[in-house]
Amino acid sequence: MPAHPVPEPSRATRPAAPPTLLARLGRSTGRHPLWWVLAWVVAALVSFAVAVGGVTGESLFDRLTSGEPRVPGQSQTAREVIQQVEPSLDTVMLQVDGAPLGDPRALEAAAVATGRITQLAGVVRVRSPLLSPQGLDDPAVRPLLAGGSPDRGRFVTIVDLAGGRADSELAATRTSVEAGLATVVEALPGATGSVGSYHHVIKAITGTIESDLVRGEGIALPLTFLVMVLVFGGFIAAGMPISGAVVSIGGALLSLFAFSHALDLDATVVNIVTLLGLGLSIDYGLLTVSRFREELSVGPGGTPTREQAVVAAERTVATAGRTVLFSGVTVAIALAGLLIFEAEIMRAIGLAGVSVVLVAMVVAVTLVPALAVLGSGRLSRRASRSVEDTGAFSRLAASVQRRPFVVIVGGLVALAALASPTLDMRLTASGTELLPVSAPQRAFFDTLRSDYPALAAPEVTVVARTSDTAAVRTALEPFEAAPGVTDLTVRPLGGEHQLAAFQVEGPPTSNEAQDLVTALSQLRPGFETWVTGQASGQIDFLDSMARGAPWAIGLVVLGTFVLLFLMTGSVVIPLKALLLNVISLGAALGVVVWVFQHGNLEGLLRFTSVGAVESMVPFLVLAFGFGLSMDYELFLLSRIVEEHEAGADNDRAVALGLQRTGRIITSAALLIIIVFAGFIAGDILIIKEMGTALVAAVLIDATIVRMLLVPATMTVLGRWNWWAPGPLRRLHTRYGLRH
Repeated sequence: MPAHPVPEPSRATRPAAPPTLLARLGRSTGRHPLWWVLAWVVAALVSFAVAVGGVTGESLFDRLTSGEPRVPGQSQTAREVIQQVEPSLDTVMLQVDGAPLGDPRALEAAAVATGRITQLAGVVRVRSPLLSPQGLDDPAVRPLLAGGSPDRGRFVTIVDLAGGRADSELAATRTSVEAGLATVVEALPGATGSVGSYHHVIKAITGTIESDLVRGEGIALPLTFLVMVLVFGGFIAAGMPISGAVVSIGGALLSLFAFSHALDLDATVVNIVTLLGLGLSIDYGLLTVSRFREELSVGPGGTPTREQAVVAAERTVATAGRTVLFSGVTVAIALAGLLIFEAEIMRAIGLAGVSVVLVAMVVAVTLVPALAVLGSGRLSRRASRSVEDTGAFSRLAASVQRRPFVVIVGGLVALAALASPTLDMRLTASGTELLPVSAPQRAFFDTLRSDYPALAAPEVTVVARTSDTAAVRTALEPFEAAPGVTDLTVRPLGGEHQLAAFQVEGPPTSNEAQDLVTALSQLRPGFETWVTGQASGQIDFLDSMARGAPWAIGLVVLGTFVLLFLMTGSVVIPLKALLLNVISLGAALGVVVWVFQHGNLEGLLRFTSVGAVESMVPFLVLAFGFGLSMDYELFLLSRIVEEHEAGADNDRAVALGLQRTGRIITSAALLIIIVFAGFIAGDILIIKEMGTALVAAVLIDATIVRMLLVPATMTVLGRWNWWAPGPLRRLHTRYGLRH
């Protein structure tokens, strides 16, 4: 359908913006820009000093944890029973390679050094083949020897530390134990040793995340600055969104530090939330600076007066600021959906994400306009009507409007093809697999699993409430024949429970392990049982997420629909936007499955596939990706609505809206892709998956959806885009949000 040549009302004839709250905020920012900038500089310095500098005695990275997500269920119940009867001990392990186990003198010296470790304060038990009175031929020490034999010259020493002590005492004990283990290796000529523990894994993950964060921002910020120099044609304008992004990152880290005192924050939360804050800040800053320059161009040539800069700030915050607030509230609604889930890590990400979005919003409508006013002289040099009514994007809109049905069918087919890999998506919850294969702690535990299988934690564990060990064994023996099961042991767990451990081939969340958990969960042997282990925890987590998903989706859909209705006065546009976003997110998840589960691009992206996608990723992609998709939807829709309210008909409003936001959306998409690509370059697997998913979501949304499907569907629907039932029209007339 061709665009109708309805003339656009000139800016000079448009009515002045009403003195809304945002307009008043913009005027205040314009009149006192230096005070706003100084306030934000102080806030940023304090944020970084507290969250990263450790001025309070510890930094955010000192307070992070790591582990599989946990939710209420039989797996968690079983863990609590085990913990109550046999509190878990902090363990330090030593793997020795190349030891001269046939040299009696070396063995004696190493045994003496190992014996000294047993005398250290805080050490509960030391398990080592060197301490066996019967020597290395003792059957009891075979699990501690690689291959069950001393011939390989490799063995393990395990030191159990007493728990329930102050962190400083535990740290001192670890240091003493590791020093003692080093003397054991020194007593064995030619031997090498490596130390591993859960504590070391946490340090490795948090340390890697910290370095990934620095690396990601080190890649993203300079590249985005260079791109914005090209977009704005100057260093001053380009630096404004970057300055806002840096301040937002400080606020993000400070909010995470605060939440870490109320919640156990998983280490991956930091990069996920910071990534979002950085991307949104750059998007919002780009939109704000572009609109300020456009508003500044209305005045006469030459250096703008102070009042002209103030008016430009007022109009910018009233228009672009309105879009920023709409977008921010929409992203916050999407992240608020995470608060409904039972998993604490999802709630933590939701809370932290909402707080980061709020910081990015406030920065965009205060700090960035204030910087723009201070730099208005430089901005005005290139402000000669930066957005015209015709151009590449209006021509694209006209081309789409000539063949809308072809565009719609082609776009949907492309999205369906991208989404197709999700049909066989498998989920997992990795531990050390989050680290790259080359990481010392990943290598330590990979070697432990392959060379000392008897020491590996059982893939599936059953806790039975009964004192009859024989009855438990009788009930569970049929499951020894289940696919993948290699061993079953049953022992008493205190006086009232029994503990049964199944060893299963393959990874802890393999199909065999999950099938075994499902079968054991249906067992009714006459006494109460609970199944735990990584596979069981994974099943409980997904069941919990499935229970919360309808409520979370309902909250996000309802909140977004209401917000878009208040902005557009239409019920058709919100429904279409929601539908297109769901389809594009499905395509983004398909890309993640194709890359990470199927193992494509392993060399390029530097990862080793675990044959599945991390269990949190789909839910986080739906929350974060939905918010980012609506970000661009609002950039485009707000301008289309603005032109439609100014008198343009449907097709003309779509063409003008696309022309005036196409460059911004394209630039914003390119910048946010750079941001997320910086995190794909990191080493933590889940961060790579999130970065890849969001790059795919932004790329798909800013091209296929926003540039093609949105104008095509709006052309087909015509005046029906703006339809709403009579009662809702009257409601919008009274309460709708307008420019």
